[in-house]
Formats: sequence, C-alpha cells, structure tokens
Amino acid sequence: MAIILGYIDIGLAFIFLYLILQRWLDRNAPVRNWPVIGMVPGLLHNARRMHEFATDCLRQAGWTYNVKGPWLAGMDFVITSDPMNIHYICSRNFGNYPKGREFNEIFEAMGDGIFNADGEMWKVQRKVLHSLIKNENYEAALVRTINRKVENGLFPILNHASELKTTLDLQEVFQRFTFDNICKLVLGFDPGSLSVGFPPNEYEKAYSEMEEAVFYRQIVPESCWKLQKWLQVGEEKKFRVAYETFYKFLHDCISVKGERLSRRTKADDEEKKEEFDLLTALLEEEETIEDGLKNSGFTMTDELLRDISFNLIGAGRDTISSGLTWFFWLIATHPSVESRILAEITSNFQKKGDTERLIGSAGELKKFIYLHAALCETLRLYPPVPINHKTAAEADVLPSGHFVKRNERVLLSFYTMARMEEIWGEDCLEFKPDRWISKREGFVHVPSYKFVAFHAGPRNCLGKDQSFIQMKMAAIVIIKNYHVQVVEDHPISTSDSIVLHMKYGLKVRISKRKT
Repeated sequence: MAIILGYIDIGLAFIFLYLILQRWLDRNAPVRNWPVIGMVPGLLHNARRMHEFATDCLRQAGWTYNVKGPWLAGMDFVITSDPMNIHYICSRNFGNYPKGREFNEIFEAMGDGIFNADGEMWKVQRKVLHSLIKNENYEAALVRTINRKVENGLFPILNHASELKTTLDLQEVFQRFTFDNICKLVLGFDPGSLSVGFPPNEYEKAYSEMEEAVFYRQIVPESCWKLQKWLQVGEEKKFRVAYETFYKFLHDCISVKGERLSRRTKADDEEKKEEFDLLTALLEEEETIEDGLKNSGFTMTDELLRDISFNLIGAGRDTISSGLTWFFWLIATHPSVESRILAEITSNFQKKGDTERLIGSAGELKKFIYLHAALCETLRLYPPVPINHKTAAEADVLPSGHFVKRNERVLLSFYTMARMEEIWGEDCLEFKPDRWISKREGFVHVPSYKFVAFHAGPRNCLGKDQSFIQMKMAAIVIIKNYHVQVVEDHPISTSDSIVLHMKYGLKVRISKRKT
C-alpha cells in the first residue's frame, strides 16, 4: 500500500510540475493552453466579448494565432486578421479554402444555396444570380420597393414615435424594414412586419431563432449540439421548429409562383417589369440553371430554389439592418457628421417644402459622396459579418508563416481588421468618414482584402451596390425628416451572434425636423 501511495504522490508531483511549467512557458501567450483541455477555459471566460477578445489576442500574437482545443477533439483552428493572409486565403489560394463540411453542417439552414455551396454548384449559382441582380429591372424594383415601405411602414412608425414621444428600438425597426423589403424582392410577397405596434410575425421570428441556433452551434463542441439535435432538446429543438416554419413559408411561395407562371398570359408579361422579383426570374431561368448544374451532379428542384431564396433573404435582411443600426448610432454620437450629411441632403433637395422626399432612381444617390463615406466608415468599424469561416482542403503555410493542417478551420476576423493601425493608422478606432475622401473630393479606393465588409476575392458580395442603395435611401429619408437621439445611458455592445447586431438593441427618441 505504501508503494502504491508513493507512486500516486510521484504522479501528482509530475502533474503539478507540468502545470507550473505550462503556465511559465505560456505566460506571454494571448490565451492559456492547458493540458488536455487546451484553451477552452480562456475562450469560454471571454465568450460574451468574443470580438473584442479576438482583437486583443490577435494584436498580442501579431495578427494570426493558432487556437488549441481539447486533445483529440478536432477543435483546433487558426484565426487571422493579417491582410496578406486574407488576400492569400480569399484570392491567391482560393481553391484550397472552401466552406467545408463543418460549415455546411453548422449552417444547415442554408442548404445548397450560394453561401454554403462550393465548386460547380457555387459557380453556376453565382453566374445566374449575378445576371439577375445586375439587371436594370431588379434595380428599379429595389428602389420602388423601398419607397413603398418607407411611405407605408417607416414613416408611420417614426411619426407615431415622434408624436407620442415614446422610445423606439431602431434596430428592430431596421430588421423588420429589411425583412419586408427582401421578402418582396425575392419572393414577391410582403410579410408586412413593419407597422405600428410591431405585430408578431412568425416568419421573421422563425428566421431570428434559426440564426440564434446557428450561433450556438459555433460555440459548443460539434458532438454536443449533434446530441441535442438527435434528442431534439434545447437550441436544436427550437431550430427544428423554426426551420420547418420558415421553410413551409418558402415552399408555399414557390408553389404559388409556379402556378402563376404556368397560367401567365401576354398581358401578365407586360406587367413583368413592374412586379419583378427574383424567384420569378429564377423560375424563368430554370433551364439555364439546370444546364449549368449538369457538371455538378445536381438538378434544379423546389428544394434548391428554396435554398437559393433563403440565402438571398439572409443576405438582404441581416447585413443591411446591421449596417443601418450602427450607422445611426454613430451619427447620433457624432453631431458634426450628422450636420454634414444633412447639409449634403439639403443641397440636393433644394425645393422648399419638399418634405418626406423619396428617391426617384438609384442614379440620384451618386451625388451623396459624404453619406457614402460615412456608410463605408460604419461598415469598416462594424462589418455585418464580423468573422468568416474557411476550411483548408489541404495542409498549407500562410504568408505569415503559420501552418494550417488539412481540414482545419480558418477564421478570418474582419472585426479586428478595422482596429489595426497597420491598415488604418493611429486613429483606426475613430469614426472618421473623411478618411474615405481625398483632397480632390475623390473617393479613396481601399483593396477588398483590407476593407472586408463585402468579403474579398471570387466570393465578394454580389449585392454590394444594391446594399448601398438601400442604406442610402433609408438614411436620406430619416435624416432629412427626423432627428434621432439615443436614450441616455443606453448600453451599446456587440451581440453574441453570427451577424454584428447590437446586444441590447438601439433605443432612441425621434423628433421631427422643422421644415
């Protein structure tokens, strides 16, 4: 017995010595790498401030860092904000960094849509969607749809809040505003979620719940959420219910569109431009898409149309509402910027009594140089998608010298890039729209691998121009007609989600401007 106890003491002594050595060796590391459990304690401790924590770690590590998970758990990953690494991963060695199996499973709701797809499936969808989104009919429909929603949804809500002097969550306003707009543009159906009183909308709610579940999948071990999925408990049960609700909604829209197209007459064709939507256009392009999909082994089905529609709704709802929310908070806390934007709007709308002025065409927006700069500066500081996921198809060495194992996840921290003096200078943390305007009043071009709000390389955002159109239209009509004041002491912080929302919303008071 004494011998056994002696061996136990020796074993404990070695473990204690190992922990002391580990602590000493890692004393300068951004995150402590513990035996067996890896860096999990440090990551969990900072999970509620993950973007700021990632920035702190990357700054200390030289902008690229190998994160270690528990032994044998397959949770190791590389995180980087180094512009050369970003350029290499997104462009120069694009083929070696697909979305990968793990991403596809986490973002299950996106199915085979463009955000999940790789290879031929991705190429065909991108080609078709590029032709549709860049179509002049789509741009005209975009402007028309936003104007209608401003008149019938946004103005009534803002007027109501102004008259009653009540507080308003501007983030929820923008989420409902963009959800209605993108559903109309993609499906030809307006859910009508943006109205006074914020009536419950099961489709918008289902979408938000799916988004929350997807974030949960990203922060827990794969085995954990898959067990919950198998047992249908917790977040996975919520995901399943929301998934079925939203996909029934999409399926019904696709069925109705298919029936209408089969009965369409020449008179209906004349109205096509007026009622343009992407789902109808996709159904009309079905044969073209199927021809392109032959090489990938896929066929055009209702399920694929559903997945494409879901991806388009996701792109148009969250990213734009996030950008608008952060923009209005920034100008509310920077009065001089708001004044310059208001002056620019006034100079372009000089007609007296021209209240609640709407935009007639996308061409009008080209005159708003300073507004464009302020929006770019907002997206620089608060990119709607703060972290992007890739998977290394084969082992690789990044330009920074960091080794990436085969099938290892690589996270690109776009949020951190805005906080790098090496890219933006010593004033990188400041909100300065003027950094985007040259002395000759020209717009400063920044490479996409440095200004990453719209991604970089072949997967750059197809709807970049359309996103600016929507944000500018909303910004112009609100700033021209109303003054937005953030409620005193309202907490502002980033949310724990896949899109950079505000954690506590944006509570504001609205007052009408004097004309």
